[in-house]
Amino acid sequence: MSADLELQKAIFAHLSSDAPLAALVATRIHDNAPGDVAHPYLVLGESEMRDWPAGMEHRLALHCFTRGGGRAEAKSILEAVRLALYDAALALEGHTLVNFRFLDAQTRREADGLTWRGTIRFRAVTEETGDTE
Repeated sequence: MSADLELQKAIFAHLSSDAPLAALVATRIHDNAPGDVAHPYLVLGESEMRDWPAGMEHRLALHCFTRGGGRAEAKSILEAVRLALYDAALALEGHTLVNFRFLDAQTRREADGLTWRGTIRFRAVTEETGDTE
């Protein structure tokens, strides 16, 4: 199984079970958000993977979208994501998570003038364990 896909699955599972994040977005955490999703919600965003000595380097982003709570709500969601993933013991099938670090976060108003988008980025390094059962 791809280290990138395993990392995505582990992040999704971990965030889906985080109570402080659920208080902000309920169960609205998506890989591909439906068109009629209620705000606020969180989406797994872009990911990049590159070769790294003895493993793979991953750079990934998550995006939150909010309307009623504006920039402050977006910042609260980003902070909840950062705290949920800080030192998280993410289990990846066939791979070991060597490290997982916060890179940056930003907020901006979308072109519709109503929606705020928050983006948070992380960097991870994984190594294959050989155990792919």
